[in-house]
Order: sequence, then C-alpha cells, then structure tokens
Amino acid sequence: MTTAVKVRGLTKRYGDVQAVGGIDLDIRAGEVFAILGPNGAGKSTTVEILEGYRKRDAGEVSVLGTDPGRPTREWRSRVGVVLQTANDVAEATVRETVRHFAGYYPNAQDPDRVIEQVGLAEKAGKRIRELSGGQRRRVDVALGVIGSPELLFLDEPTTGFDPEARRQFWELIQGLAHQGTTIVLTTHYLDEAEALADRVAVIAKGRIVAEGEPSTLGGRATARATVRWSGGAVETDTPTETVLELTRRFDGEIPELTVTRPSLEDVYLRLIEG
Repeated sequence: MTTAVKVRGLTKRYGDVQAVGGIDLDIRAGEVFAILGPNGAGKSTTVEILEGYRKRDAGEVSVLGTDPGRPTREWRSRVGVVLQTANDVAEATVRETVRHFAGYYPNAQDPDRVIEQVGLAEKAGKRIRELSGGQRRRVDVALGVIGSPELLFLDEPTTGFDPEARRQFWELIQGLAHQGTTIVLTTHYLDEAEALADRVAVIAKGRIVAEGEPSTLGGRATARATVRWSGGAVETDTPTETVLELTRRFDGEIPELTVTRPSLEDVYLRLIEG
C-alpha cells in the first residue's frame, strides 16, 4: 500500500522546550488518520510541519513524495488544509468564494458540484456572514477540497458544533474518504476519532505513545471486561463465563446487567497521564 506521509526522527524545539522529540510516523494513502493529544503535546507543531507551514529542526519528512520544508507550487496544489479558524470574506456569497478559490488550482473541481457535495447548494447565493457556524465550517471544507487534493488536513473540524451538525459533518468526511482522499485529522473529541479514523496516534510530551486502530489502541481489545449488575461489579478476562454464573445465581434475568471494556477515552487518558 502506498505511503502518503512518512516521518522519521522528527524533532522541533522552541528555545529550551522540546515540542517534538523524535517522532516516527507512517500514514497510508487513502486512510483517515487521527492525531490525538492534549494541548502542548506537540500535535499542532507536528501537523504544521507536515503542512509545510513550520520548519523542523531535524528528521526526515515526506508528504506525497515531497519534503514539505521545500514545497513546490505543484505539491501545494495536491494538499488541502482546513484550519481550526479561517478568515473568510464575510460579504462574498458562498458561490463567489468557492469560485474564487478554484482559480488558484490547476485541477480544480466544479465549484457548484463541490458546494452541493458539502451540503450548501441551497445556501450558494447567501453571503458568508449570513451562515451559521456549522455552515461556515462547510465552506472551509469546500475551500479545502476544491483543488482535488490527494491529502486533506483537518484541524479540529467540529469545534463548537452541536451534536446534529457534528453528525452531518462526519458524513461529509466519510464521503471524502470513500472517494480515496487521505485525511489527517486532529481532534479533541474521542468519539469523533473512533467514528472516522482507520488508525490513530496519541502524542504526549512530543512523542507518540501509542498507535493503532481505535478498537485495539493501547491493548483495548484484550483489556479485562467489567461486568456490572444491580448490587455488584467484577473485572474479568472471561465475561461470558461470569454472566452464565450470574444467570444461575439469579435464576434467570440479571438485574441491570452491563458488560463493558475500556472506552477509547479511558485508554487515551491512561496513555497521556502515563
């Protein structure tokens, strides 16, 4: 499988502070890869280096076969970026804005098609200032994909969204992924990473402390299960056997029975605290 992003020994310091301390990373072409980590962990610095917006101190970085520290115009046309905050032209309409940005790219998509793709066809004639926060975020995504990028960076894409808007945005991202776009996602929402990402990496204190599929991260899939019922709870490696024993004890239905393994949030908190 083709590698879209390859990083070896990435290091970045700000004075006496080491923001990134020797990261190795491989992101496959066509996958959704989430980068998780608390504020100040080095997550944003790492992504900015991959995007070509920040210089590294040491290490090897290849993004779509090019060193982002020496970007070319052709390389930039293959990469889409959706920043956490964007300065849009409030008085321009959605259609005017998307058509304007399409002119920057050699292989731009049809603006009206992209507007429809992000769910703004009915708002195409509206001025940006008249849109809701969620609709403005969709404009940001339209501008990020108008150039037909092979790789799309999404920085905290649903911050401030209500639950319904977040779900709609997830569907949009999943649609882009199904079309073959490689997506690098940074988010503080663990449910978002679990819903969207094929793989995740957790960064803490400038280093990757865990990497893998959301369902198996940090030994999650093989962790002990917790069986709870009205009046008791037990951790066990054999939850099925425990439930059968409880069934015999209660002679049938077990009151308020739940069987759970550690959530992605449980594993994430343990990793960053460690």
